[in-house]
Amino acid sequence: MFRILLIEDDVTLFAEVKDRLSQWSYEVYGITDFAKVMEDFNEVKPDLVIIDIQLPKFDGFHWCRMIRAQSKVPIIFLSSRDHPTDMVMSMQLGADDFVQKPFHFEVLIAKIQAILRRVYNYSLEQTEKKTWCNATLDYETNTVANENGTIELTKNEAFILRLLVEHKNKIVSRDTLIEHLWNDSRFISDNTLTVNVNRLRKRLDEIGIGRFIETKVGQGYIAIDEELS
Repeated sequence: MFRILLIEDDVTLFAEVKDRLSQWSYEVYGITDFAKVMEDFNEVKPDLVIIDIQLPKFDGFHWCRMIRAQSKVPIIFLSSRDHPTDMVMSMQLGADDFVQKPFHFEVLIAKIQAILRRVYNYSLEQTEKKTWCNATLDYETNTVANENGTIELTKNEAFILRLLVEHKNKIVSRDTLIEHLWNDSRFISDNTLTVNVNRLRKRLDEIGIGRFIETKVGQGYIAIDEELS
């Protein structure tokens, strides 16, 4: 049974989401003190975190930073605001998805299921290592290593890179990436994928290989495989 930490101060919404998720056999936990969210996080040890942006004491972005400082647990943001910058900020901070209030519960559960299936199924099944551009991709630890160092990727970053490398030197369409990442492309902004790919490139730049993820305008992305001297 997966454990979900729901960081939401609206008691009515919290109760409704908890009740609905419990029907899907998820264990849902709330926050006892919104000034000490990390204490509940460390006690619950959740498999997934859902965070509202507008919270007492500190906003959801603050707690996302705190969680990402110590964990790669998947994170979904909730927001009643419709500012595109909120979605961009959440993805830049390492969130896995973004849901705008009010939302259909079926959309939320679909996103939760897709993320849990991707994160935990692939972490169990994809234990082999791959070589790309003289770098070693370890699917078990979500790391990429070469002579310039080792970087750790988020679940989304690792998943995008895995899809691209498995189809190296071939274009992977944006629609294919979105459907594999978020299960239902109807509810995903195209900009969400762009933010995730740009973040992946930036991480790969740290070990000198970000340039080998190329954008094909109007088509998708391609992982160029080259032997580097």
